[in-house]
Parts: sequence; structure tokens; C-alpha cells
Amino acid sequence: MREKVLQLVRAEIISGQSLPGAMYSVPTLAADLGVSTTPVREALLELARNGLVDPMRNRGFKVTATTLEDLRNLFDVRELVEVRAAEILANRHEKSLDGLRSLADDIRYAVAADDISEYLAADRNFHYAFIDAAGNALLTEMAMSLRDKMRLYGIASRAGRERQADSVREHFRLIELAAAGDAKSIKPLVRKHIRTWEPIFIEAVENSGRQPLQSRF
Repeated sequence: MREKVLQLVRAEIISGQSLPGAMYSVPTLAADLGVSTTPVREALLELARNGLVDPMRNRGFKVTATTLEDLRNLFDVRELVEVRAAEILANRHEKSLDGLRSLADDIRYAVAADDISEYLAADRNFHYAFIDAAGNALLTEMAMSLRDKMRLYGIASRAGRERQADSVREHFRLIELAAAGDAKSIKPLVRKHIRTWEPIFIEAVENSGRQPLQSRF
């Protein structure tokens, strides 16, 4: 249950449904979801450790603000880490890519259903498995921590939905290149896979200040 709450609230924050300054109340969120307060509090504390919310004494948890500089820095470091992970994976003589096609299918189904929450969950599952296949636990931890800090504002826009559709083919191509050991081709694809989102997110962050805040109180 904690993981379900974590996935729900993370999706709301990183997709921009809950903007900076929005508040999450543990009792209110627990009542909305029909669960006890314990998994809700644990999930929000985990998000606080990831820097997505700030605990506010006797009030709840406030969604933290992000800046264009924060976003650009995350893109820069994500590119370094994820390109390197893909290169290591492609160069491995023994690698296990079992299950990656099924995870890529989950992304395809989510896009076809126009379900952004499912897309975010499926995309995270795929990239966790893909990066983890490189066999470096520290690299996986770093990459997923960076991903969990991203704000995917604009993902529900027309450009964001078009980019989701384009990403479907890229996930399957990443699997093919990793299986073939083609490190030379996989590196620019990972770079494109990450960076093509950047102008979409940046435009949305620039416009986010004009949108009304939401609250869980």
C-alpha cells in the first residue's frame, strides 16, 4: 500500500498536477484513498527524502519548487549516468534482458490508452530494469534517484503526448541495441531519449507559475 501511495503522489507531483506550494495532508489523503495513515505518512516521508515535498510542522507536506536551473542540471547529470549505463550494458558479454519487452509493451499500452499515470509507472519500471541490467547497483540507484527528482511538467500537453508516442519505438530499439552489443548506436539514442523531453518540460515550467495551485487539504 505504501508503494501504491508513493506511485500516485509521485505521479501527481512530477507530472505537474500538484504544483509547487500544493499541500498534502496525511489524514485527508488517507481518507481520500481509503487507507490508514501509516502508508501515507511513509510514502510522503520517502518523497521528502527525494526532495519532492517538504514536511511542514502540524500542516502536512508541501510540494517543493523547482527552477529551470534545477531542471537543466538534472538533464545534464541524467544524460551522463544513463548513457554510461547503456554503454556498460551493451558491452557486457553476459546480460539478462528478460522481461524488458514486456515492460516496453506496458508503455505502449499506456500510451494507447492515453493514461499518463500508467505511462509514468511503466516508463519507470522499464528504465529501472534496463539500467539495472548493466549490473552496477550504485549506478542504478543514482539514475533512479535523478529520475525521481524530475518534474515532468508538460507531459500531458499535445507535445508531451506526441513525445510519449515517439518514445514507444525508442524503448524497443534500446532493447535491440543492447542485445546486439551495439554501444556505438545505443549512446546517441539514450541521449536523444532523454534530451527530447527537455524543451517540453522547460516550456511548461516557465508557464507553471500562472496555473492555480491544488491542495489535498
